[in-house]
Amino acid sequence: MARPRNQAERRAQLISATAATVVELGATATKLRDVARAAGVTPASVLYYYSDIQELFAAVFERSAATYFVSRQEAIATADGPVARLRACIRSGVPWPGEGEQSTRLLFELFPVALRHENAAQRQRDFVEQQADLYRQVLELGRDSGDFVLSGDASTLGRSFVALEDGYAMDLLVGSVTAQDIEDQLLDHARVVTGNTAFGSGPARHRED
Repeated sequence: MARPRNQAERRAQLISATAATVVELGATATKLRDVARAAGVTPASVLYYYSDIQELFAAVFERSAATYFVSRQEAIATADGPVARLRACIRSGVPWPGEGEQSTRLLFELFPVALRHENAAQRQRDFVEQQADLYRQVLELGRDSGDFVLSGDASTLGRSFVALEDGYAMDLLVGSVTAQDIEDQLLDHARVVTGNTAFGSGPARHRED
């Protein structure tokens, strides 16, 4: 294959093909030839841009994490006030059926790459820190406005939300909870850590909505 004029475009094409293949087959079953087939190129062409499948997986993880984070930022930015912003932060982290569940599945499939690829490991650390910081900002906003009486340090509480999201997401991917279950559990956690009764699952929550 001749060298493409736009290498960034070719890399993006390979990343998209890899992401689709990983969602379909799983990361452990995805081979270089599968990616090449999905992208409509030869395995040698893939290796022109990425040294091996692990480097390509790392690139997919980086793009997926960045896209996921930006979508959360946008969801929070459109909400008005601390309560609405925390709800938006929670809702944007739930793997709802469709695109949300698919993007979460992709990130979980690729997580083992971070255990063996330092660039991916650093991106994973940054990804977690970025999401925890979203929660920290919203929690501090509510604390400063008087809407929240926090049960602990905002940074620590923010990290706890992310840890809960990850655990519940795994439960969803193996079929033991639904996306609505996850949102309800996280809203209950929000009520406990903020002292604000606007949060919580069940009829009271929906009346507040």
